[in-house]
Amino acid sequence: MKLDLEQLDPEIGADGHPESEHKLPKSLWTKMVAQYQQPDVRTSIWQVINSFGGFVLTWCLMWLSLRYSYVLTLALSVPAAGFLMRIFIIQHDCGHGSFLKSRSVSDVIGTIAGILTLTPYRFWRKSHAIHHASASNLEERGVGDVYTMTVSEYLEASRWERLKYRVYRNPVFLFGIVPGLLFIVLYRFPYSDSKNWKKEDRHSVYWTNLAIAGVVAGMCLLIGWREFLLIQLPITLISASAGTFLFYVQHQFEDTYWANKPEWEYALAAMQGSSYYQMPRVFQWFTGNIGFHHIHHLSPRIPNYRLEQCHNENPLFQRVVVLTFWSSLRTMFLTLWDEKQKKLISFGELSTLRQSSAGSV
Repeated sequence: MKLDLEQLDPEIGADGHPESEHKLPKSLWTKMVAQYQQPDVRTSIWQVINSFGGFVLTWCLMWLSLRYSYVLTLALSVPAAGFLMRIFIIQHDCGHGSFLKSRSVSDVIGTIAGILTLTPYRFWRKSHAIHHASASNLEERGVGDVYTMTVSEYLEASRWERLKYRVYRNPVFLFGIVPGLLFIVLYRFPYSDSKNWKKEDRHSVYWTNLAIAGVVAGMCLLIGWREFLLIQLPITLISASAGTFLFYVQHQFEDTYWANKPEWEYALAAMQGSSYYQMPRVFQWFTGNIGFHHIHHLSPRIPNYRLEQCHNENPLFQRVVVLTFWSSLRTMFLTLWDEKQKKLISFGELSTLRQSSAGSV
């Protein structure tokens, strides 16, 4: 049955981690998350104030710091990028309809946030809904996520295809070049696969571009184009790279979950195909609790500020893959899905497996 992505509100049901540990009916999963799905208006408004306000304040401090030292300006770009990531999370929640009860107000906030994050709100909301509906589905790889080849696909590919894939999955390219290219350039155009989407979704890309152009032109006239670029460019590049890595690592870890369509289950994709990324409090705050990604995928209707409570009050949700900053660094080199071992492996591990296989013949 085809999902209506505009009304997407997935039912929850399946195993926890590991797969054989729990078998719960959908009704129980639904009951467990239901009490956390109601947004609190005061909390949401305060989050808008401290996130947008913090970004504007830090941006102004960066402008003032240009008179003294650009090193200080670059130092301030780090917290400014953190505030921008937090604004992206607000935009993200507005897209899920979890930030406020009012869809129209959420759309206004999400659209404004999208101008700052260089992300067309309506267009991204649609593609992100597809990601939630198909995460960890082998037939739907690459939709709103990093494309991953299986071992068999890689071995059967031509040398040129292998080279392109190796370049694409190189951490320097994937986290150093792609994020800036994605947010600054690629998000300015609706991709070809969206031809059958609503006109409003596709046209939102161009309306966002027009709004961004207006803001940039106004700021350049106000403080000068050179000063604007010296401030905004590092903020955009840092937040884009950090945000890309953050969303990447939530799904791309060794014992993640992937399945073909007949066996694919939504709740398994959430609980086993998404990690709990454990971060220090300050980083958890700047990233809007997105580290509780397993719960977010289980129920996108939970506001970001209720995810931790849901995690802490339900022991079942704590039995998932936990990643820390140091353990997450290894995930950058996990590039291929081994369908035999049911896990992600690196190019180096593939070479070792092939040598062992050749030696045993």
